[in-house]
Amino acid sequence: MKTCGTDVEHGLDFIRNEEFNARLVRDYLTQVEAIRKGGGAESASRQKKRGKLLARERIDNLIDPGTRLLEIGTMGALGMYHSYGDAPSAGIVTGIGKINGRHVVVVANDSTVKAGAYFPLTIKKNLRAQEIAMENLLPIVYLVDSSGVFLPMQSEIFPDRDDFGRIFYNNAVMSSMGIPQISAIMGPCVAGGAYLPIMSDEAIIVEGTGSVFLAGPHLVKAAIGEETDAERLGGSETHSSISGITDYKVSSDAEAIELIRNLVSKTGARPSAGFDRVSPREPKFSPREIYGILPRDRSKPYDFYEILARIVDDSEIDEYKLSYGRTVICAYARVDGWAVGIVANQRTTVKAKKPDGSSELQIGGVIYSESADKAARFIMNCNQKRIPLVFFQDVTGFMVGTRAERGGIIKDGAKMVNAVANSTVPKFTFIVGNSFGAGNYAMCGKAYDPRLIFAWPSARIAVMGGEQASQTLLSIRLQASSKEKESLQAHQGKLLEEIKNRYEDEMDPKYAAARLWVDDIIDPLSTREVISRGIEMANNNPNMKLFNVGVLQT
Repeated sequence: MKTCGTDVEHGLDFIRNEEFNARLVRDYLTQVEAIRKGGGAESASRQKKRGKLLARERIDNLIDPGTRLLEIGTMGALGMYHSYGDAPSAGIVTGIGKINGRHVVVVANDSTVKAGAYFPLTIKKNLRAQEIAMENLLPIVYLVDSSGVFLPMQSEIFPDRDDFGRIFYNNAVMSSMGIPQISAIMGPCVAGGAYLPIMSDEAIIVEGTGSVFLAGPHLVKAAIGEETDAERLGGSETHSSISGITDYKVSSDAEAIELIRNLVSKTGARPSAGFDRVSPREPKFSPREIYGILPRDRSKPYDFYEILARIVDDSEIDEYKLSYGRTVICAYARVDGWAVGIVANQRTTVKAKKPDGSSELQIGGVIYSESADKAARFIMNCNQKRIPLVFFQDVTGFMVGTRAERGGIIKDGAKMVNAVANSTVPKFTFIVGNSFGAGNYAMCGKAYDPRLIFAWPSARIAVMGGEQASQTLLSIRLQASSKEKESLQAHQGKLLEEIKNRYEDEMDPKYAAARLWVDDIIDPLSTREVISRGIEMANNNPNMKLFNVGVLQT
């Protein structure tokens, strides 16, 4: 193994980079702090007066002391439902936590946000949580407190394949897979929302606050003329003593949480996938230096080996095809003791050897034919050896131009995309900088089923860079309207600026995180922890198919 980093000089440029990136992280964390307040102090106070804990308080009490939830979709729905008022975190908290030392997926409705109603992104978050549970064979706990579908948006919530009904479909599939599902009914569960806790394997109901019914008292009166109240219709006594729908009745949120912990503690162990782990070792170089190495100007080159040296154990890697395809780094390493295969874009401009013995400069952040070929073969090797893959994206796309096309860039790019798509070992993706075009796909973007995908605050995600996109969009607009052409040309500079600003907004990682294109945004200093927790979680599922080497065309 070789050390992949150096002692970097803390000069003026380093200090400015450090200040810039630290500020990005601070700004993000400040926004997250506001989001975690949910529907605000007034809504929280009403819930407290009813003797109920808040969604994040329930989770904090549920998971093991001293641990934290690896949250998925913190910024879900950010800025997306202004016409209905904000929906912080889409009104639902989802993530992976540890209960009695076991990884468990947790889903908790936040009833301070529109009474826990389901928006389109609420459903997307719930489905993503179930997907994580199914991929990794993890138990799932639902802390249910929801008024059901947000009716003003019912057409976007109810009927499609991946809409509300898919949640209950997944409930049934998970039961058939042997994945334990436990629900605690801590508030109302109305209409379709009633199916989620009852389709779980075990259901707990909290006396005085929990209720389950297909139609509430007002709808029952309107439909059949019967007058009733929530408790008689579907409260704890009704469902624990008369209908037998719930399995346990408890007196408080705290008692429900204690019972869930007890139930999870008795779950039998599963065989593991057998991913290799040794005693962890810290990097030789301070992870904090990532802030100073990562340039504040995303168009500037930097050496990704220096980033890796602050993430991997002992700052050591075994590099595959060191001198070939150098705009993509492929290397074996360990992170927190776990063996990993790393595929990372190299952002420095490098010299590459040509077949005639001469050399040429290759632009950093671009995938060339030989880089794609190398990465495809490395991915195949990791699958053969059952080594999880970690992708670090800072990519502007594949090389273009006459020479690249004649050299077969499309074929080599397709080979890499094939390898990523057919890879069966767990994949984890981190978007560090640019994530543009087909480079996003080849480097295991969301469409390629990474077990987890996170962005750093420095990420940019789009089909192409902002400058190129704005110029292209302006050209199209100028061509589209000959009648207005003179007027448009007169204001070309202003139009270009408007288009560029809009495009830049859409490239922001918060825009992607709001739509769940990434699982969340993280501080770069949390990367080691996220990789380790991700592999530990994935190690719970031993059922991996064999990688089909036939996809790699020669």
